[in-house]
Amino acid sequence: MDARSRFEEFDLHLSSGRVHGARCGGDGPLVVCLPGLSGNLRSFDFIGGVLAEVGFPVVMVDPRGRGRSESTPPGSYGWPAHAADAAEVADRLGADSFHLVGWSMGAYVAMQLASMKPHLLDRVVLIDGCGAPGESANALIRTVIERLGVTYPSFHQYLQLIKQMGTIVPWDSLWERYFAYELESVEGGVRARTNRRAVTEDFEYGTSHDQRRLWPALSMPVLLVRAAHPLVPGGPFIVREDDRDAFAQSLPEAKVVEVDANHYGVITHPRTAEAIQVFLESELPGGDL
Repeated sequence: MDARSRFEEFDLHLSSGRVHGARCGGDGPLVVCLPGLSGNLRSFDFIGGVLAEVGFPVVMVDPRGRGRSESTPPGSYGWPAHAADAAEVADRLGADSFHLVGWSMGAYVAMQLASMKPHLLDRVVLIDGCGAPGESANALIRTVIERLGVTYPSFHQYLQLIKQMGTIVPWDSLWERYFAYELESVEGGVRARTNRRAVTEDFEYGTSHDQRRLWPALSMPVLLVRAAHPLVPGGPFIVREDDRDAFAQSLPEAKVVEVDANHYGVITHPRTAEAIQVFLESELPGGDL
């Protein structure tokens, strides 16, 4: 049976509020996966499934305000708050330390936790997130946020709108599961469960804080997976080349892998899963140290 089909959904009532997750057991070190700014746990169906298949216990989490986790009051978000949640999730699951895999904003949260409680993190994987996206990238991100809080006539029309944005290439069946999971039925059609206010608060936190200040805290082994294609043809990158190079220079022990995809395609690309698996397996008994 495909490991992805064995993921069990669950809720944890943290000190900050209720978070929803999905987990698949294994005998290796715990891997916690954190999605992007407006993302949900389904974004890790592929990567999480690959890691579960080789024996890692994997937990994929909806950050508060996303997917099926609780929306908490204004002022309760920001990278430090989500980092504290990730630490508490691992603790509640009985892990003294764990691997943390973050995509996009999830990567910034991973770096934030490294600055707060580095002893908890065995290895950190940053998927297309390490420095500050430029203003042109932020403009595209604002467009993505605009879908939230709006009622659409049907799931089909919602998907058509997403496809027309041109940012998710190639289109993969994962994205249909991702957006179906995000939506709930309301009067007049469907609407995203993800809270626009929560996402906006985290977006504003990100644009007002310097990601590079967190780099020195990455004292544990780190893998940066960078999308080598822009968000849209001729458009901006989330991890710019100058940030990639500065990151590698600042952390010479870090491993940097380029993947032939854009910011969304990187999460479904086999090269991404392969690079993460190899990086994390070196911690398992008999792995390549």
